Amino acid sequence: MSSLLTFTLRSLQLFCRWDILTADIVPHFPEIAVLHIKSTTFVKSATRPANYPPAELPEIAFAGRSNVGKSSLINVLVNRKALVRTSSTPGRTQLLNFFDINGAFSLVDLPGYGFAKVPLAVKKEWGPMVRTYLERRESLRAVVVLFDIRRVPREEDLQLLDWLEELAVPTIPVITKIDKVSRGQRLKQIGPILEATGLDRDDFTLFSAPTREGMEEIWERLEAALEPGDEPDPSLESDSFAVPGDEADPPAPAGE
Repeated sequence: MSSLLTFTLRSLQLFCRWDILTADIVPHFPEIAVLHIKSTTFVKSATRPANYPPAELPEIAFAGRSNVGKSSLINVLVNRKALVRTSSTPGRTQLLNFFDINGAFSLVDLPGYGFAKVPLAVKKEWGPMVRTYLERRESLRAVVVLFDIRRVPREEDLQLLDWLEELAVPTIPVITKIDKVSRGQRLKQIGPILEATGLDRDDFTLFSAPTREGMEEIWERLEAALEPGDEPDPSLESDSFAVPGDEADPPAPAGE
């Protein structure tokens, strides 16, 4: 399918929201099917490998500081107003939240970090929880890492990038809240982020939840990460990873 036709069909779907039209079009053009979100289902929350859902689908995780706009990004991508809810107490919900998207892949909302008012004990849980997930989740295809355009990355942000590089997990860096600065100020605001992370400008996608700028580019990168590859071995995620005192399913998610 030509790039012009692809762009036209995506524009109809994403901006005009002609659901009847896209329902007829998508089956004939599977390359845009991932953008046609038919179902989004909360699966469960977990803290440790023993409680993760089975690794039956390819998985994309989302990570970032509290208040970076992670919930807003996820909700825009799946075209839902509140699939992931923004917590009234950012950073206090230290859970891995798993969602099924179209029965085709899993989306994982990793707990936010860096909120100043969170108790020290809660802060200490974040590192081991996220590191364990990154190390042991064989179905993980990529992690979308978010950075606020108005904030210089801090120690936790850089530590997360180091882990992803060490574990060879594909990374999709996104700079959020670009609508908070003028277009003329973008380059100036992005500079410190590039310097701190050591990444190139082309590595980042710029995103705005209100305007949806950058959404299509993010989906293109997600599609590339979800391309068929080696299938995960569910036996690698057995109860042998359980930790004494591990809970049953925690309560439903409360976003970032």
